[in-house]
Amino acid sequence: MESTDFDQTASKPRAQRRRPDRGTAWSVVASLLWLPQAALLATAVQWMATGRAAEVGGLALGLLVLGAAKAWCEGHGMRLSFEAARAQLDTLRAQVVQALASSSPLDTRRVPSGQAASAVAEQAEAIVPWLSRYQTAMWRTRVLPLVIAAVVAWQSWVAALILVVAVPLIPLFMAIVGWRAQAASQEQMVQLGQMNGFLLDRLRGLTTLRALGAVDATAQRLRAHAESLRQRTLRVLRIAFLSSAVLELFSALGVAMVAVYVGFHLLGYLEFGTWHGRLNLGQALFVLLLAPSFFEPLRELAAVWHDRAAGEAAVQTLQDMARAAQPLPGALAAHAPQPQGARQAAARVTLHNVHIQAPGAAALAAPVHLDIQPGEHVALWGASGSGKSVLLAQIAGLLPTHLGQVRVDGVPMEDCNAAALRQRMAWMGQHPHVFAGSAARNIRLDRPDVAEADVAPAMQAAGLGAVLQARPSSSLGEGGQGLSGGEAVRLALARLAVAAPQAGVLLVDEPTAHLDPMTAAQVMQALLQLAQGRTLIVATHDPVLAARMDRVVPVQGAEVLA
Repeated sequence: MESTDFDQTASKPRAQRRRPDRGTAWSVVASLLWLPQAALLATAVQWMATGRAAEVGGLALGLLVLGAAKAWCEGHGMRLSFEAARAQLDTLRAQVVQALASSSPLDTRRVPSGQAASAVAEQAEAIVPWLSRYQTAMWRTRVLPLVIAAVVAWQSWVAALILVVAVPLIPLFMAIVGWRAQAASQEQMVQLGQMNGFLLDRLRGLTTLRALGAVDATAQRLRAHAESLRQRTLRVLRIAFLSSAVLELFSALGVAMVAVYVGFHLLGYLEFGTWHGRLNLGQALFVLLLAPSFFEPLRELAAVWHDRAAGEAAVQTLQDMARAAQPLPGALAAHAPQPQGARQAAARVTLHNVHIQAPGAAALAAPVHLDIQPGEHVALWGASGSGKSVLLAQIAGLLPTHLGQVRVDGVPMEDCNAAALRQRMAWMGQHPHVFAGSAARNIRLDRPDVAEADVAPAMQAAGLGAVLQARPSSSLGEGGQGLSGGEAVRLALARLAVAAPQAGVLLVDEPTAHLDPMTAAQVMQALLQLAQGRTLIVATHDPVLAARMDRVVPVQGAEVLA
């Protein structure tokens, strides 16, 4: 059985691994090329000071060649690092999207779609700078200061000692600041996702808010969310600026102390600190050129320190989102695609010792025993909250059955065959979603295996011919704007007939809820016509619809009386 948990090993960002990628290696090589460049510059100055200016041309040519090589290595390394980071982000996004797509659509604990879209599309982009720039800066910090310290120590051990003493203070204070930076970035990510989720939810219900006169109150709450996000963003920026200020302070002190030592050494006031007597002008200039480069990797690391905090916060958000998704039974199990041609025979559905259990809730005490014959029309009857919809979802394999077993024609609903069994079923939820677009596109769902010629008969069978065929190209609003409640239900019935023509079992949840008697009668007629020759299971508390079924199964909280 495959696990639907988020794969932390496969998605572990390369910035957390010790082995550098090719892009990082090229960038480190580019940084090391500054050492021979500095040596050529210092030698050129020394030659000009000693009357050998005519010989500087060869040094200038070497300097030009090294500069071109450094630019190429830097550009090539940055391109490779960015491509590698983008590939890892695509993999990470695919894993998160797969986890969300394979989760149960009926799980009330699912992350709101606005928050999920913000995390996957917007917040996840913070991972690219972290993987591409932070890793390069970290490896430069590990390699370059050690090499420069060794080279400087060959000229002057005092100058090297000054650099080595100054550098440990920088990571110490940066680490102290960085701990707070990561926490602040996580708070910012959470606030951003919550604000996006709140905004999307209110936009969907804008008509209801206007009807209730709650637009001003919603605007105030949105303003409060935006103000909280602004404060958290400024807190992150303040911490980032603080880390940069700490680095610049100690870097400036280190370079200044090296410059003071070199100056007094050239003037003859400080005779100690070298291995081969007093430094000449070229040697002193070489040390001074390398001193700022000693702190340059740390300066670069400080500049991308916020990228690390933001990237880790984004990865944590995506991982938490993927873990929180309730896995759909059999969503990740391999299965052979079923043909979409002729309708399959009506199936027998049996429930043995099944406990009704909603996500995050305790199972009801009494188990369910139910046997529905092929072609039988059954109503799960009960009041709102009695568990009808949850039981229907468990039959459809949209929620896991932790206790007991659901069988379709004797085949158990398990991970290895749940997807194949679901292809034999057609599901219509209590609140069918209508997408922005024409009625025909809503019915076809833009599926390539659904012919446009099948839409018109389905609309006629669902009783939508007179309503929608007069304006077939008219665009419907997101969430069903432009349709009445009965029209939205009948559109869902037409979608059921077109999208799953092969289904032998129909599972319908409260098709007549909140409809007037005339519209409910039209929906019942369309549903019964669609269910001819199929097994039909309807969850309802409508006595008229229940009376038109072959059998009524009462669902009374903790009991199902078959």
